[in-house]
Amino acid sequence: MAGHGVFPWWAELLTRPVRRLIPAARTLDSSVDCRAAGISLISRAAATPTLRAYQSALRAAGIMQDPAAIVAPYVHAGMTVLEPGPGMEFFTLELARLVGPAGRVIAVDVQPRMIAGLRRRARRAGLLDRIDARVAPSTSMNVADIAGSVDLVCAFAVVHEMPAPGLFFVEVADALKPDATLLLAEPAGHVDAAEFQEELAAAAQAGLTVEGHPAIRHCRTALLRKHAHANPE
Repeated sequence: MAGHGVFPWWAELLTRPVRRLIPAARTLDSSVDCRAAGISLISRAAATPTLRAYQSALRAAGIMQDPAAIVAPYVHAGMTVLEPGPGMEFFTLELARLVGPAGRVIAVDVQPRMIAGLRRRARRAGLLDRIDARVAPSTSMNVADIAGSVDLVCAFAVVHEMPAPGLFFVEVADALKPDATLLLAEPAGHVDAAEFQEELAAAAQAGLTVEGHPAIRHCRTALLRKHAHANPE
């Protein structure tokens, strides 16, 4: 399972100008993958008012996407949401705000440092009581304990880095309630149309049916549903 949960397109757009604002960032090798650079840089400065204001300005300018706007149509108060690969919680904290005090976000990542950072930032935001942050092995999300209880799975820029996407979709189907949904988004620059169709085929084998393709810039997307009558082999 990938441990970033962020989109390469926004990480690159965000870190390129921030390198000029934060002297330490000037030492970053330009050959470093933009996701890794974004995570390293943002993890040191994510709590600063300057960066928060900068992110707000980017969103206002239409350069950086607003995570709340992406997930809000699919989340309501009281939901249980599963997020694999939350990374720098680009979506996690917004999901926690949207589910409210009665809801829960289960964030699963292979990197202990990412989970530790998520817990720290969730605590500072007053949202830790809504977030179940877990470290899992790369071979499984280890979410058998929540089987049949999840209302929504948000998988952003993560499935293409998994060693066994088919197993991922089986675990998602097991975790979802009947008629619950998976919001899948992959970076178009990293996942071509044929590769995305392979992911959708694996999802279908797990009993998940495509219901639409939400519009998210620079992404290949699908909204998939676990129907009550689904019974994958």
